[in-house]
Amino acid sequence: MRTHSRWTPWIYLAPALVLLGGLLLYPVYQLGLISFLEYTQAQVSGGRPTSFQGFGNYAALFRDGQFREVLLTTVLFAAACVLATLATGCALAVLLTRVRALPRLALMTAALGAWATPAVTGSTVWLFLFDPDFGPVDKLLTRLGMSGFDGYSWTYDRYSAFALVLLEVVWCSFPFVMVTVYAGIRAVPAEVLEAAALDGASQWRIWRAVTAPMLRPILVVVTLQSVIWDFKVFTQIYVMTNGGGIAGQNLTLNVYAYQKAFASSQYSLGSAIGVVMLLILLAVTLAYLRLLRSQGEEI
Repeated sequence: MRTHSRWTPWIYLAPALVLLGGLLLYPVYQLGLISFLEYTQAQVSGGRPTSFQGFGNYAALFRDGQFREVLLTTVLFAAACVLATLATGCALAVLLTRVRALPRLALMTAALGAWATPAVTGSTVWLFLFDPDFGPVDKLLTRLGMSGFDGYSWTYDRYSAFALVLLEVVWCSFPFVMVTVYAGIRAVPAEVLEAAALDGASQWRIWRAVTAPMLRPILVVVTLQSVIWDFKVFTQIYVMTNGGGIAGQNLTLNVYAYQKAFASSQYSLGSAIGVVMLLILLAVTLAYLRLLRSQGEEI
């Protein structure tokens, strides 16, 4: 009976595990395999035989100055997106607990609408809002006396383009954080918050010393999800900067891998970039979880 009860959960999980194995493990295996081969358009068309390169593709990547620059850019951009998303989502989650039912419903509806909007649609809308000729943002800033924004192209400059993409990424990502953290806050016993308020703690002090520690498991989930999503941003960069910006100034690793694999037909290099991204995300996730365990947190 004990053996039966031990294996029962795995029996129920088996169909899902088989499906995930087919959808995830096999593509990862193929990605890793191609990254060790010489696999270009010549091999795809059958004009040249496929040859084993070992770690040659990885060595070529790390010798490439552009790859190192794009890697650093991706890390910094993802970090900024994660911090902005978490700050916005947590702040609005706290706001939801302070407003009445009707404003709360309006904010939740607007946020879920942003969350449900496809990335291509959202990126196109944000491009229109900041369009130098017809966008309302430039017109509004100009009317406020900022004449430098008259006909200003936000996607021409590298940093303003990244800022514009960051705003769109945060706009479509913060609802997940907001809803999740709001649900966690509602589960915090009201007596605990009332006791902290009676002791004279400010709202920021209550959040930092009481609410946030109790929400630690939820914050772990939303942080890891945000890191994974923002590190592999593709659609927003590709659509809003027209494939990576002028001379590739707004490239991130996902777009760079796409260019290598499909624009240059260097499928092995594109696969190697994908493997590097996978290893980085895996390392960040494991390091973060290990740090929490070392601090005595239950995951």
